[in-house]
Amino acid sequence: MSKEQRAMIDAILRQPRPEGPRPVEELRAGFRAMMAKMIVPAGIRTTSTTLGPRPALLVEPVDGPRAGTILYFHGGGYVFGSPETALSLTGNLVARTGLRALSLDYRLAPEHPFPAAIADALSAYRALLDSGEDPSALVFAGDSAGGGLTVTTCLAARDADLPMPGAIVAFSPGLDATRTGRSMDTKAGIDPFFTRETLEHTGAMYLAGQDPDHPMLSPAVLADLTGFPPMLLQAGTNEVLLDDSTRLAARARAAGVDVVLDITADVPQVFQSFAGVLDEADEALDRAALFVTQHIRTPDTVSASAA
Repeated sequence: MSKEQRAMIDAILRQPRPEGPRPVEELRAGFRAMMAKMIVPAGIRTTSTTLGPRPALLVEPVDGPRAGTILYFHGGGYVFGSPETALSLTGNLVARTGLRALSLDYRLAPEHPFPAAIADALSAYRALLDSGEDPSALVFAGDSAGGGLTVTTCLAARDADLPMPGAIVAFSPGLDATRTGRSMDTKAGIDPFFTRETLEHTGAMYLAGQDPDHPMLSPAVLADLTGFPPMLLQAGTNEVLLDDSTRLAARARAAGVDVVLDITADVPQVFQSFAGVLDEADEALDRAALFVTQHIRTPDTVSASAA
């Protein structure tokens, strides 16, 4: 672990930004510019495609994928972000697992508030199932708001009597629109990027007046996780949303769900994006890739386990 690397990342994220709420187009442009600086691994190729009614980005190894699929949901507070801004994350998961990833370009608020993103994610999952994809060979993964979508899409799938995917991997998931986690206050100022005010600004765009006391908006405190697949939740101790992960993990355990809560010290939200720059990011992605490969079920893995 490198204190110098962590200090450098913290300084980058603390660079001055305009004060007060910013227009949505400014938020989107700033996020695109920041994520364009992240390192995308070699050995992958990308292809534009569709998944259900929405565009998606197919990310796969240049020498061809092994059996199985990662359905990826990008971060950005349901307001900004795209499959392209998440490419350092999807690319690293693909490079480390050998699987293909389909990164969904779901609709964003304020133009398309709650529950548009969940509806798009569920449609994408249906499309994969309808194409013959075995749900046990499919993993939901995502970061920040997209990490929240890994959970709420499972809730929606269960409500629709669809099978669960093989596993969930969530990087710093946003799981509580009520913002009642203690870390919202205890990590204030320690988090180099987010504040309660910035989260409430984008959160209001997504909520569009809806009550946040809803399992699909605040699963960390309200969702019944019975029947969920194994889950890996990764977060950093410097993020105001830390308690979103810790409380969801507690709910998962209480519901009898296999859950791994993986907390890294002195790193910010979605620190995995800094792979190639921050040792902890590469190590966390290695652990995430191992979790995926351990929990995915394909004809090859079934045959190997039976031998």
